[in-house]
Amino acid sequence: MGMEEELINKNKEEFISIARENIKRDGLEELLTWLESTDFFEAPASSKFHSAEAGGLCFHSINVFNRLFKLATDEFGDNVNKETIAVIALFHDVCKCCYYKTSFRNVKENGEWVQKPYYSIDDMLPYGHGEKSVYMINGYMRLTREEALAINWHMGGFDKRVIGGDYSMAKSYYKYPICALAHIADIMATYLDETSPE
Repeated sequence: MGMEEELINKNKEEFISIARENIKRDGLEELLTWLESTDFFEAPASSKFHSAEAGGLCFHSINVFNRLFKLATDEFGDNVNKETIAVIALFHDVCKCCYYKTSFRNVKENGEWVQKPYYSIDDMLPYGHGEKSVYMINGYMRLTREEALAINWHMGGFDKRVIGGDYSMAKSYYKYPICALAHIADIMATYLDETSPE
């Protein structure tokens, strides 16, 4: 139910390398140590949609970094702050640490019932999504306002607060264009770089 262990370890090394090469602020090492104590590097990115496999969360975060860096470079040229790009992209989904668990269900195969694993949600900290990532990161490393807003609103129109009529996301996108680009990078990574099992 996921990537080979070798690929999971390769992605973990790449993730940590990108973080250390680009982020030069207090708390990074503590944040990375905490991530290693969780299931972040082995967790899926979703329960049944994009990268719904072991190692998918780390893989997705790297894809978002690559997409966001390209989008920001195309938009802002030499004025890109690679540290901000790395912070937003690599840590936007830390809210998914210890969020999924492997469960089993009965499935009929060739006329026989067999137990098949699947990911279910076990939210131990029901704090939301983007705002939960901001909360968790701030326990280790201080975010800029721009980074916090980009991570908070990276779900775009899929965020339940927006569906409920909140206009804060739109205001953030106007004030800090990197917020809009972070959402676009997340969508591109999800639908163009990753696959759904269905």
